[in-house]
This record gives sequence, C-alpha cells and structure tokens, in this order.
Amino acid sequence: MTIQPSAIWQDMEKIRQTAPLVHNITNFVVMNNTANALLALGASPVMAHAGPEVEDMVGLAGALVINIGTLSDPWIDSMFKAGKKAKERGIPIVLDPVGAGATPYRTRTALGLIRECIPAVIRGNGSEIMALCREEAATKGVDSTSGSDAAVSPARSLSLDLDCTVCVTGKTDYIITGSETLTIKNGHAMMPRVTGLGCTATALCGAFAAVNPNFGRASAHAMAVMGMAGEMAAETARGPGSLQVNFIDALYNISETDIENRLKIDELGV
Repeated sequence: MTIQPSAIWQDMEKIRQTAPLVHNITNFVVMNNTANALLALGASPVMAHAGPEVEDMVGLAGALVINIGTLSDPWIDSMFKAGKKAKERGIPIVLDPVGAGATPYRTRTALGLIRECIPAVIRGNGSEIMALCREEAATKGVDSTSGSDAAVSPARSLSLDLDCTVCVTGKTDYIITGSETLTIKNGHAMMPRVTGLGCTATALCGAFAAVNPNFGRASAHAMAVMGMAGEMAAETARGPGSLQVNFIDALYNISETDIENRLKIDELGV
C-alpha cells in the first residue's frame, strides 16, 4: 500500500466538496476542538450522544466516531446503540479507546465495543493499543507511557484478528492493515501539549473514512494531514495556545503543494 500526495489531496477535495456528516460520540474535553477541526477540514460534525436519537443520527452520517474519553453508563449505552446501527447500515466506525488500560471500566468498555460493533479503524496511543491486546502496558490517565513503536506488533495482531485498520500514534504514526504497515513522521513536538489533538486525529480519520472506503489509506491520509497541519501551525506558534488556533487555520488552508512538499511517509511491509 503506497500513499501519494495526489491521493491525499483527492480525498481532501472530496471532503470539501461533499461535507460528509461525521457523527461523534466523544468526550466533554474535546467536543469544541474536534468540531472546529472537522469544519476547518471541510466535513460536517455533529456531537450527539442522547440515547433516543443516536440510531437516527448515525443513519444520516458518513462515519461514526466513538471516543470513550469521559465515560458514563448512559453514554456507553448510546455508544453501543449507535455502533450496532452503524454496523447494520455499513457505516464505518472509528474507535478511540481513550485511557484503555488505566481502569478496568475503560478497558472493558473498549473491548466490548470492539467485539460487538467491529470498528473499521481503531486509533490510539501505544499504551491504549497494547491494553486492548492485553499486553503489559501502563496508561497514565489518558496519556501513553509506551511509545508507538512498542505497540506495532500488538497492533498488527489486533488488525489481523479484527480485519480492521489500527492506527498507533506517537512520535511516529503507524497505520497497520493486516500485514501492511505505513509509517508517518509528520508532526511537531509541541502537539502533545495541546489537549485533545489525539482525539482530533480520530475525528479526522472519520472524515476521511467517510469518503474513502479503503480505510487503511483513509487513516494514513488523515494522519498525514494531521501531522502536516501541526508542522505548519508550529512555525508561527509561540506556545501551545497559539498552536491550537494555528492548527485549525492550517487545516483550513493546507494546499496540494503543502502536501507534496511536506509528506513524510514510508511503507514497511510485513
């Protein structure tokens, strides 16, 4: 699986032209950030978690993003209802197992969603992905204590078991679909200082999955754009606060030339 700048740009044009509805059941901390990022990219976000409407809402969507960052029993029920309806209708599901491994409640919820809803894409940091595979990994709150490279082998096993794409993000991003692995090295060291950018990456995966049925490519395109926007934002940022604002502007303004000049991607194979 090779990724070309022209293919990334083609997906971005599709998003901007069609404004796919991305249904997010996500956490309180990141709702505003991820909605603005999706809007800047060109997608149409909706944040809907009420049980009585999630099945109807997901039926209108091009993708469903489930993020377990701020859990409660009613929200979990809505996640399962929406996930099962999306699965029934063939709508791609992108799961962010935020903090998996930190508490049994989180890990159990994430594993249940994987088992019953079968996501097209799982996006997490190294510790979260390792926790889903029951590997020895500690998660400090929602932050990773394991680098993305440590989770490559578990992520590959998870991808093969579930027939899905697993995206492990960190200093290097790994996008794994079965035996195929892509690495993306775009991004900036300041990005982890802004809360919710990992969750934003998951939301962007949803937007790209809504327009590209090859979910491995869609995830790679999303992560590349995420990293490049972070680089562009950091060039004039004075710190994490201005980086956050600049990042939204970069998503809005990123061009085909930017992608051609900045893309840092490798195909590793097995």
